[in-house]
Amino acid sequence: MKSSRSKKRFIFFGLLPAFVLYLVFVIYPTISVFKESLYETGGLSGNKTFVGIKNFSLLFKDKNFIKAFQNTIFLMVIVTIVTMILAVIFASILTKENLKGKNFFRIIFYIPNILSIAVVAAIFSAIYGMDTGMINGLGRLFNPNTWKNVPFLGDKNLVVYSIGFAMIWQAIGYYMVMYMSTMSQIPEHLYEAARIDGASPTKQFFDITLPLTWETIRTTLTFYVISNINIAFQIVKVLTNGGPNNASTTLLNYQYEQAYTNSAFGYGLAVGVVVFIFSFVLSAVVNRVTKRDIIQF
Repeated sequence: MKSSRSKKRFIFFGLLPAFVLYLVFVIYPTISVFKESLYETGGLSGNKTFVGIKNFSLLFKDKNFIKAFQNTIFLMVIVTIVTMILAVIFASILTKENLKGKNFFRIIFYIPNILSIAVVAAIFSAIYGMDTGMINGLGRLFNPNTWKNVPFLGDKNLVVYSIGFAMIWQAIGYYMVMYMSTMSQIPEHLYEAARIDGASPTKQFFDITLPLTWETIRTTLTFYVISNINIAFQIVKVLTNGGPNNASTTLLNYQYEQAYTNSAFGYGLAVGVVVFIFSFVLSAVVNRVTKRDIIQF
């Protein structure tokens, strides 16, 4: 009995510092954001007026906010799905196929993840540039008479896709390595038995590799959905700053602009509340949709 109480006391005091830090630096700021979003205030001044849900009602009439919301959905959903699919496929190829230079390809794929977002943005600025960009340069090289420079970052119809490609390039190696780690633990005799039964490599992938890697995929999917919104903010801030004409802005970029550039602090925090709720709901949906029975081997 005494030993049990001592153990509980030890656990309590062991967890207490972490709980206090979490309360002070996560819970309290989150509650403050919800509270301050109900006020109209100029910047960080102490003068503020309670306006209730006025900030939220204005948001959904704001064309720039709606555009930022659409861009965020694209970057959080479509880019995430494409990144995960390609990471799984590349991981399977590099793990199971007898390719020369496997380690070289692993390093090449992983390098973008260790680069800072500023460096990634600089790389793609050089790739997408109108006059000196690599893509337009190659176009002029092979089609000197017919090629017209493509404004990847200056065309409102192309800029979000260009940013999405940069995000996929930056993240794919990290998740590929995580999937490779899981796939390498799958017993080889399962594949041998499948080959004896006449299963093609594609069928082996869907019947063995994918099910036995699913829990790792599910965990990383939720993680990337949450982190994606911050990565998108950083890349957009450095690469386009939301341009042209807010065509590439995301919710966090719009929040920053309203709160710290336009001094509409309460309005900006209302955007932050929408970001919080959207991220939470999307993560819950992803967890629900991807839930499967755990297969052990």
